[in-house]
Amino acid sequence: MSAAAAPCALCRDDGGLLLWRDGAWRVVRALGAEVAGAPAWYRVIASAHVAEWSDLDEAARARAMALVVTVERCLRQTLAPTKVNLAALGNLVPHLHWHVIARFDWDPHFPAPVWAPPQRAADPERLAAVHAELARCDAAIVAALSAPG
Repeated sequence: MSAAAAPCALCRDDGGLLLWRDGAWRVVRALGAEVAGAPAWYRVIASAHVAEWSDLDEAARARAMALVVTVERCLRQTLAPTKVNLAALGNLVPHLHWHVIARFDWDPHFPAPVWAPPQRAADPERLAAVHAELARCDAAIVAALSAPG
């Protein structure tokens, strides 16, 4: 089966640990090997199969950005990263989603993108400290997205 004919991974699966969902969007924490050096990697994913940002109407684009900003603020407040990276590439998975990734100046790839070759070995102690805070970060995201208003 060609890549174009393959079922969409983000239509088939949540795309990570599901934290929050409404009718149009979901927020997940990415899991697995891709997050080995960047454990605080979240995604804001369109529920419907939409490939491009311009496929959304203005209200949907505004809602998506509000969700991305909320996730970013929670990462900054709970983890105090050096930087937060935002990306919406969709080259491998042509289903609209935003990556919201907390970056630290000690992470293996920093300052390069998380997809670049590592610049240094992982720091197990610092990675463990971030992992220990992920449940608190997840809870902050859920609380912020679930708050009325």
